Amino acid sequence: MTDIASGSSVQVPAAAQSLEWLARRAEAFVIPLAALIAGMVLFSVFIGLLGKSPLQFFDIMWRGGFGSWFSIQNSLSRAAPLILTALCVALPARLGLVVIGGEGAIVLGGVAAAAVGAGFPAAPGFLVIVLMSVAGMIAGGLWIGTVGALRHYRAVNETISSLLMAYIAIALMNHLVEGPLRDPASLNKPSTHPLADAFRVGNIPGTDVHWGLIASVVACILSWVLIEKTRWSFAARIAGGNVRTAQVQGLAVGPLIFGFTALAGAFSGLAGMIEVAAVQGSANASIAAGYGYTGNLVV
Repeated sequence: MTDIASGSSVQVPAAAQSLEWLARRAEAFVIPLAALIAGMVLFSVFIGLLGKSPLQFFDIMWRGGFGSWFSIQNSLSRAAPLILTALCVALPARLGLVVIGGEGAIVLGGVAAAAVGAGFPAAPGFLVIVLMSVAGMIAGGLWIGTVGALRHYRAVNETISSLLMAYIAIALMNHLVEGPLRDPASLNKPSTHPLADAFRVGNIPGTDVHWGLIASVVACILSWVLIEKTRWSFAARIAGGNVRTAQVQGLAVGPLIFGFTALAGAFSGLAGMIEVAAVQGSANASIAAGYGYTGNLVV
């Protein structure tokens, strides 16, 4: 560092540099942890005002989520769709977009996957699972990609449009499940035809956790590479900061927005496919379990 008045160079001590580096790295953990603690304290006050014990509540919550090996496996299985729907929020956020309607991509991705599974009953199991994944990702990608296109080309607020389109997607899912795709044998709970065992996503050996968890972790790694190591992420940050500046620099803002939102929706669509192929066994109203909304809190 140079002193402008005297022209002399001031050396920053190595210890100070190390502390600065450590502070920057710790910030990513300290801030979320502080937010979590603050939320727990405020919620404890609310529980106390109701005349209940906050400690008892947190004890029940801990035992339900991590108190036994069964609870841990159940939590990990439920983490898969939450991670994928969190990516549906995180990726558009690089462009300054707030997309909160990942639930729509989940239900349409699940229906698309179930339709593919029912359409190829004699095909090899692995091939059908791949096709189901692709179908779910395409359905979710087009749905949330439409949100990005509406934002760029028609100036429609993405937060409102993604939320409203989620309700449209759920209504469309109900129509398909109760109509053209309905299994006649599903009387009390309208569902698509059940998937064959060969088309189901199995569990990780030695556990009751399905392979969807591994898929979600891989999706996170690929997203990190996209965000941190590619030129598209740099372009997204410029477009997110100032669209006009990005356009002056010659960046194709429209395709950039559509690409990021479509990829985000594809991850939510994959979450819907996993729910159908690993948990439910068919597409029905149960795939609209709220993961698309809860995933907003994971980011």
